[in-house]
Amino acid sequence: MSRADKFRAFAALHVPGDPVVLYNAWDAGSARVVAETGAKAIATGSASVAAAQGFSDAEALPLELALANAERVVAAVELPVTIDFEGAYAIEPKAAAANVARLAAAGAVGCNFEDQVIGGEGLHPVDFQAERIRAIRAAVGPDFFLNARTDIFLKAKIETHDAAMVEHALERAHAYAEAGASGFFAPLLSDLDLLARFCAASPLPVNFMAYPGAPSARDVAAKGVARISHGPFPHKLAMKALKDAAAAIYA
Repeated sequence: MSRADKFRAFAALHVPGDPVVLYNAWDAGSARVVAETGAKAIATGSASVAAAQGFSDAEALPLELALANAERVVAAVELPVTIDFEGAYAIEPKAAAANVARLAAAGAVGCNFEDQVIGGEGLHPVDFQAERIRAIRAAVGPDFFLNARTDIFLKAKIETHDAAMVEHALERAHAYAEAGASGFFAPLLSDLDLLARFCAASPLPVNFMAYPGAPSARDVAAKGVARISHGPFPHKLAMKALKDAAAAIYA
């Protein structure tokens, strides 16, 4: 596929009720393995990429290594590739936009961009996060799939999730959509009634994160999600298999 074809193909995969499933990779080798299974696109997870290089999450992996890894993943597969780019390694809108432009130049068709304050507390104010998204959109053009992530639900215990949080998330979804976001990622929003309410009112296709114990793909698809990703859990599973195999040998 040409680059333009990849942009179009990736965007078209986001169908509410018939979500694209992304089993997150972390390097060129894992991306090739996932691609060989019939995946329609490749996504990375920031925690997995960092752990594979010996770093913790939250942008501890140096930017240059993150970009180099993204470029290798893109080169390793023929599929569209979206990168988990955390907070774009910058606070100020222009700096964040410049970094995402570098990611796009490496061949990525999209990225996750989150609203939590990396290395700090809480979330960026809605208006400021929208300003950051607006700057990124201007830098990367109209086709780049900017998956705006909110950590409203991630930062709260699942049993405390309620309608008020959904309304807050919807406020952010509308602001981010107006600023130029392509999709909306709300990790750990897993109560099916709340998820259905959110999907029905969201102006953007909704990304659900699968995790051990979460509702099934079939159940969340029925609530209207357009994308299901698996975050750090494929890497965790692979590392457990490696550790178990090594432990058996050394035993």
